[in-house]
Amino acid sequence: MSDGRLSIPVGANDHVVGPDDAPLTVVEYGDYQCPYCGQAFPIVERIRETFSDTLRFVFRNFPLADMHPHAEAAAEVAEAAGLQGKFWEMHDALYTNQRHLEDDALLHYVADVGADVDQVTKDIASGAPRQRVEADFEGAIRSGANGTPTFFINGARYDGSWTYEPFAEYLQELLDQK
Repeated sequence: MSDGRLSIPVGANDHVVGPDDAPLTVVEYGDYQCPYCGQAFPIVERIRETFSDTLRFVFRNFPLADMHPHAEAAAEVAEAAGLQGKFWEMHDALYTNQRHLEDDALLHYVADVGADVDQVTKDIASGAPRQRVEADFEGAIRSGANGTPTFFINGARYDGSWTYEPFAEYLQELLDQK
């Protein structure tokens, strides 16, 4: 049972944007096909811009395959693109095109972001992206995530609203306490 804390600390293998020494670290467990994650995507982008120098943002996969049949494949494609240094480009493309995540569309997005489609296909066949997605998923469960998106701020689960104003106000309060 989780105590509302992030069970796996942010590390070198995470997908991170922002300064390593930022006073705020936001970890999102997300699902590329989840409509709520799709709604959160532009809000998170705005939060990242607002707190740019003081926020480190981490994305981890939590595909809810029972509800979202394309979520696992999308997560694996993002991880495979990440092996070519294109994770964030793929992440953004998947959320921007979240209503169209069929296999053919996924490979189209791979090409659009400038990743090698053949290499992505080989990497997925190797199983490495799936292992990464499964590890993220397991970490989400161990941390007490039970839906998407789930956010952790400085290691503690954030159960407040993730609409822009309350989310930004909470982050500012944490900064003001530093």
